[in-house]
Formats: sequence, structure tokens, C-alpha cells
Amino acid sequence: MIRSSITRRRLIGSLGASVGSASAIASGAFIAPARAQTPQRTYVLVPGAYYGAWSWHRVTERLQKQGHRVYALTLTGLAERSHLLNKDITLDTHITDIANLVEWEDLTDICLVAHSYGGCPASGALERIGSRVSSIVWVDAIKPADGQAFRDLVPFPIEEGAISRPAPKALPPNAFSDPKDVAWVLSKVTPHPIGTFLQPVKLTGAREKIAKKTYIRLPKFQAAAMDKAAAECKADSSWTVLENTTSGHSVMIVEPDWLTDVLTKAA
Repeated sequence: MIRSSITRRRLIGSLGASVGSASAIASGAFIAPARAQTPQRTYVLVPGAYYGAWSWHRVTERLQKQGHRVYALTLTGLAERSHLLNKDITLDTHITDIANLVEWEDLTDICLVAHSYGGCPASGALERIGSRVSSIVWVDAIKPADGQAFRDLVPFPIEEGAISRPAPKALPPNAFSDPKDVAWVLSKVTPHPIGTFLQPVKLTGAREKIAKKTYIRLPKFQAAAMDKAAAECKADSSWTVLENTTSGHSVMIVEPDWLTDVLTKAA
């Protein structure tokens, strides 16, 4: 817990929250955090494997209450779009899901947020919509290099003829502290189209050209791919790297207030 509190203090400093405090002290006034105003932002939220837009509900509600525009995606073949599951869904399908939303809604100055697997299609989508994106936040997300597939970074066996990976029937003990969250998540997860895990992503550097980049590592979730991504970002001064040591992998569900605060500062 001590490590977590230090991390959060670093977060506030690194994302500039101290600027508001300094202004309040200089003017002799105290502004309560609940009354602090932030500019309206546009967020596009990309879920991880087996998840849909439902996984972002708690963060979506909080951002909208602050006056932000929020578009939480469900990728083809999952959640309320699970009836579209078929053998022809590939990573390109999910890349197009993201890019089409942005292009058809005429979105600009976007904060693109990707969780877990979502880092793969989000990285690919930036090749099309990078000029419309002003900031990105990778939430314990995959950070593929050109030519890498999700399965290259997160190996798993493939059943012959399978068109999807089955949804999990149980969750790691430290994933959620509230049994109600466990029951809710298990009632919502759906099989994930396997083609999206197998197709390599084509990248030319659009992700790295985004001016404001944040990576959030949730080390309670032990995953070599996320450790590798966080290490790469720490070695690159254009990324801000944050850690939350109290939440499991699904921080948008476990600690939505914390993540909302991060997103408003990282956008």
C-alpha cells in the first residue's frame, strides 16, 4: 500500500495537477477538487479480449458527468456484437471498427484509450486515424511491434478448426476484490474471435508520433507482455509510465475513480 501511495503522488506530479494547486495558493484561494473544471475532451475506449463496451461503463459514466464526450467500443464478434462472430474476423476487422467509429463520427483531438488486447487493434488503427488523435493511454495493454501478432506476445495453444477462444469460466483470485464484480464479469465475457489473435499488425510508426503517450502498468496482473511494454515505454522519454499496485488487470472496473482521474490528466 505504501508503494501505491507513492505511485499516486508521482502520478499527480507527472501529469501536472500541481499547476492548479500552485495557482490556488498564489491567489490566496482554495479550490475544492470537486469544483475543479477541466476542458471537454473526446475519449475513445477500446476493450480487451473477451470484453465489450460494458467493461468501460463505470469510467464512461464518470467522464460524462465531467462533461466529456465518450465513445466506448464493442469490437466485432464480442458482447452485444457476439452474434457476428465468424471465422473471417481478423485483426483488420477490429482495426476497422476503431477507425470507422472515429471517421464516421468526425472525431478529432481524441484521447485513444486501449486495454490489454486492445493495444493491438488500437496500434493498427492509429495508422489510419493518427492525425485525429492527440493523446493515447495504454491500460496494461499490448504494445506490438510491426509484424507481431497478439499470439506472438501472449502464446496459447490452438484447437484445430476453432474460430474463437472460449470465454474464461473463472478469474484469478486477485483480479477483483468484490465477489459481485466477479459474478458480473463472468456473466458478460464472450468468446473472442481467434483470427484477431493470429494476424500480425502492420505498423509504420504512427503510434510513436502521438505527442502525449501514457502507459499504465498493473503489476498484480503478472504478464510478460505487459512487463515488456512498460519497460519499453520507460526507456522512451516520450512516454509517461504509471503503476497502480492495488488494482488487478481490469482497473476500469476495480478502481474507476483512479482511472478516470488519470485519463482526465493524460488527455
